[in-house]
Amino acid sequence: MAFDRQKLVEAVKEAKARAKPRNFTQTVEIAVNLKDIDLRKPENRFKLEVVLPHGRGKEPKIAVIADGAVAEAAKKLGLDVISSEQLEEIAKSPREARKLAKRYDFFIAAAPLMPKIGKYLGRYLGPRNKMPVVVPPTMTNLEPIVNKLKKTVRIQLKNNPVVHARIGTEDMDDEKLAENAEAVLSAIINKLERGENQVKSVYIKTTMGPAVKVER
Repeated sequence: MAFDRQKLVEAVKEAKARAKPRNFTQTVEIAVNLKDIDLRKPENRFKLEVVLPHGRGKEPKIAVIADGAVAEAAKKLGLDVISSEQLEEIAKSPREARKLAKRYDFFIAAAPLMPKIGKYLGRYLGPRNKMPVVVPPTMTNLEPIVNKLKKTVRIQLKNNPVVHARIGTEDMDDEKLAENAEAVLSAIINKLERGENQVKSVYIKTTMGPAVKVER
């Protein structure tokens, strides 16, 4: 890869150093600008799930849309549960549906409810790349799925030739953030027809801080 680990570490360090102190822990993000890619062709667009080697830095908010066994399994893990009844109530208010889609990072859903979810929430979850992870209605242990989601970021290439992803939080170790950035970069490059030759530039930034270019 044209971006070596040390260059990523240096960019992470600089991005953190240039970020003004805030009264909250800022997210650290990567932006990958692409070139020579025709996004009018559907085959050039993609959605990816990347498992970050060192996690997201902050636990994601996960909701489970389910009844029965899956709902009970979710409650055991202390997760928020939305029943099919509640789903129908939420669907009556576009404002509530939008708030729900914004509130959670990930959704898990029992398979039988997917038609309802598609009908009622698809227009809110789809554009945000938040369609649920689907599980069997008899599943009684959600822990492996939840543990994986806690380290996962979803990214997509849609209308603009740039991909954004969180790689952690500013209180994480620089090396670990760089490794997370490397995982995201590798996943994106593997999806490109000409690999790293289609990467124009890469930047690292904190939520409120300036973008720092990763040197090659």
